[in-house]
Formats: sequence, structure tokens, C-alpha cells
Amino acid sequence: MAENTNIHEDYKRKKNKEEMKQQVITFALMIVFTLIAFGMVMADLSKLFVIPILLVLAAVQVGFQLYYFMHMSHKGHEMPALMIYGGAAVAFLTVLTLSVLIWW
Repeated sequence: MAENTNIHEDYKRKKNKEEMKQQVITFALMIVFTLIAFGMVMADLSKLFVIPILLVLAAVQVGFQLYYFMHMSHKGHEMPALMIYGGAAVAFLTVLTLSVLIWW
């Protein structure tokens, strides 16, 4: 029985270590993305070049935030994830619809 407990604790420790490693790597990537964004703006590059890249970097950072730091990858978070992604889809469709109506 004690051996089974040790195996479970070792597995839990290994899983926590792997998760912490992923969070540190993700945090470092987000810092790099932020530095890239600041660098592009400070370099006074063309707005037509900078704005789409900034939007992509922001979307990637939001994905990282939700997936790693809000623990959406864990079991048991399916309903909150569905609500967040559903809300994002509705917001996107609303903005798209209003944009089309304004341009038309």
C-alpha cells in the first residue's frame, strides 16, 4: 500500500514539475512577444505592417493566457472553456456584422 502511495506522489510531483516548466516557457514567450511588439512600434515601421502583426501577437498571448494560466487544458474545465470560446465567437461575429453594415 505504501509503495502505491509513493508511485502516486512521484507521478503527481512529475506532473506538477512538467506543468510549471510549460508555464515558465509560456511566460518567457509572452515576454518575448511583448518586446517584439514594443520594438516594432518604437522602430516606427509602417502601420500597415505593424498592426496585423500586433493583432496576431495579441491573439497568441490571449490563447496562452487561457490555455496555460487559466488552466483550460485541465479536465473539468470544459464548460468554462465552452463559455469563454462561445463568448469570443459571438463577440467576433458581432464586430464582423457591424463592420459589414457600416461598410455597406
